[in-house]
Amino acid sequence: MNLQALDGRLLFAVPKKGRLHDKCLQLLSGADIQFLRPHRLDVCLVMNHPIALIFLPAADIPSFVGNGNVDLGLTGHDVILEACMQDRVTEVQRLGFGKCSLQVQAPEHGSIKTVEDLAGKRIVTSFEVVAGEYFDKLDDRLNLVGDQKTKIQYVGGSVEAACALGLADGIVDLVESGETMRAAGLRAIATVLETEAVLIKSNSPSRPDFTPLINMVASRIAGVVAAEKYVVCSYNVHRDVLPKAVQITPGRRAPTVSPLDQEGWVAVSAMVLKKNCARIMDDLVKIDAQDILIFNLDNCRV
Repeated sequence: MNLQALDGRLLFAVPKKGRLHDKCLQLLSGADIQFLRPHRLDVCLVMNHPIALIFLPAADIPSFVGNGNVDLGLTGHDVILEACMQDRVTEVQRLGFGKCSLQVQAPEHGSIKTVEDLAGKRIVTSFEVVAGEYFDKLDDRLNLVGDQKTKIQYVGGSVEAACALGLADGIVDLVESGETMRAAGLRAIATVLETEAVLIKSNSPSRPDFTPLINMVASRIAGVVAAEKYVVCSYNVHRDVLPKAVQITPGRRAPTVSPLDQEGWVAVSAMVLKKNCARIMDDLVKIDAQDILIFNLDNCRV
């Protein structure tokens, strides 16, 4: 694709592969951002908006948004910190997927039980900046200086093998399920940070006239995220117990309450967290609510 075709379009960076890729594509689809990505090309034009999608490694996206002309990006909170871009980009919204922990790990049956035991030893990681800051603070607290300080070495892949192969005494790596960590004979001894996928925008937009489009995209993505997180709970209840009902289903802002033809009864509708809906229905039954229904959301605006 001729890059001149990007002129006049908002540039939106998306992970080209990895653990965030598929979910990000689903998010774009839910936000009605329609595109057809040509085979083996990392740039494509959105068909229903003046947007160009740029497919990049997730770790590079904060730098392109913070220092380049890219206006929006989908990436991980962890790589923003690793790229030192937290002052150049704004996290518009956390997206609720790609959740994992950046953890300090050591051999399960070794002598290292705490991060203090690792201070001054060898650490291998692909998060050199974040791990360096973490252990610098630990070294300062323990008054380690010069050659006594913890040694941080960067490895781009197979970090979990570093201890078994004699390269490190401990590692700092992302942990999602913990299966890989346990298979490598490691255990977590500290958590450096919690991370998930985020929508980011530049603090210095290249085109201020893109602001309405940026806000529209952010609003749509927020709606998709909320639709995955919430359901609508609808029920009928006697007005005498309405205060208790509102406590059970307060909604995101407030429930919708409508009078019914039967005197003393009202219909209530509220957004509730999907993970809590079974307990909420049980609590509504206890106050004699009737006709309790749960509706899934395909999309919404919040």
